[in-house]
Amino acid sequence: MSDHAIPSKPQMQAGAEHQPVWRKMLLFLVPIMLSNALQSIGQLVGSIVVGRWLGVNDLAAISAFFPMFFLLVSFTIGVGAGSSILIGQAYGAGNQERLKAVVGTTLTFTFLLGVVLALAGGVFTWDLLRLIGTPENVIATSVHYARILFWAMPILFLYFAYTTFMRGTGDSKTPFYLLIISTALNLILLPLLVFGWVGLPRLGVYGAAYASVISTVLTLVVMIFWLAKANHPLQFDASVRKHLKMDFSLLKLLLRLGIPSSVNMILVSLSEIAVISFVNHFGSDATAAYGAVNQVASYVQMPAISLGIAVSIFAAQSIGANQIDRLKDVVKSGLLLNYIVGGVLIILVYIFSKDVLALFLTSKSTLDIAHSLLMITLWSYLIFGNAQVLAATMRASGTVLWPMVFGIVSIWLVEVPIAYFLSHDTALQIKGIWVGYPAAFIVSLLLQFSYYNFVWKKKKITSLIH
Repeated sequence: MSDHAIPSKPQMQAGAEHQPVWRKMLLFLVPIMLSNALQSIGQLVGSIVVGRWLGVNDLAAISAFFPMFFLLVSFTIGVGAGSSILIGQAYGAGNQERLKAVVGTTLTFTFLLGVVLALAGGVFTWDLLRLIGTPENVIATSVHYARILFWAMPILFLYFAYTTFMRGTGDSKTPFYLLIISTALNLILLPLLVFGWVGLPRLGVYGAAYASVISTVLTLVVMIFWLAKANHPLQFDASVRKHLKMDFSLLKLLLRLGIPSSVNMILVSLSEIAVISFVNHFGSDATAAYGAVNQVASYVQMPAISLGIAVSIFAAQSIGANQIDRLKDVVKSGLLLNYIVGGVLIILVYIFSKDVLALFLTSKSTLDIAHSLLMITLWSYLIFGNAQVLAATMRASGTVLWPMVFGIVSIWLVEVPIAYFLSHDTALQIKGIWVGYPAAFIVSLLLQFSYYNFVWKKKKITSLIH
């Protein structure tokens, strides 16, 4: 990590102006994808350790909890998406004061929200997990595991917020370097805490949660010190601290941009809770298979999610710099990279799917269930990525309502009903649940493309930064 991780805007533009947009986006995208991969490695290794050495029931306990956890953090993720739009536009316009104001207001609001969610999640965990039909043989373990992560939310949210800020300024490398540290710490702590090595207490499945929390907190401390030492534009200095007393007009704009994304993510989370409640009816083996498929799917959809971030930031910076014509190149580059990068990854997973699933599933019946489910959904993540690129471009301009509506329609009027009805089909059973995913992705793309092409492109695009 050099002292010049973020070049000044003129330097950045002068050094990269001659490059095509797709190449600049690829250079920005690679650290984001690696960061997302590293962020998932801790969970993946945790699942492998839990699934292979502690058993299917412990893996099912973790799998049953994550949709609920994602539900409770969705609002904060949406706020982060709103802040990245404002930071991208402020950075594109060269408005440092506005950038620091966004950082200060977002940090305070995010921390307070983390406190509220930690209390709500920690107190009502048992009720929430019972509500979604978590199998009785794993619910006690799932509740204990969940509470460890809930109580750490305020601190975890600060770290996640800062990585979002850095990407908004065009710096995708520093979050990657920080995640190397976080992942290394997690991988070191995981066996020590799970198995009780070197004199530490044997925590079993809960060691995976403690390893994740401790590694993230330590990385946050490293990040704060490094940002100050490197004189980073986003260091936690007096110019940020003076904005910690929230600017309510800025908060209002932040919420206007973030709430639709949050609502969409919350409804995605609720749909996953609905889906896992369908899965739970087939028993703990099916729940464990669901968790394994989600682990693999999280990597398969990584190019699409990473491209959504990259396209949103490139588009926001273009709008902030009043380079509206550049948006066409941003969209074309995003789509090109989606089909090339995502397509290669999907082909590889198709070829090695059983080997990948076998990393953390030892039961043949569970492995067979997981493999059949993965085959149904894998290809459709290219469709998902296409929709992500179009939606991210529109959100970067402040058009956030309609992408949210289209997401809700595709999930709740397509995915969930199809998953429910087909899961009751005697021929398909659990396989019917997964048919809902590609169906929803296709409907979402059709809706996003129609609005983007026939409505949004005819609008006058202006910056939200004043």
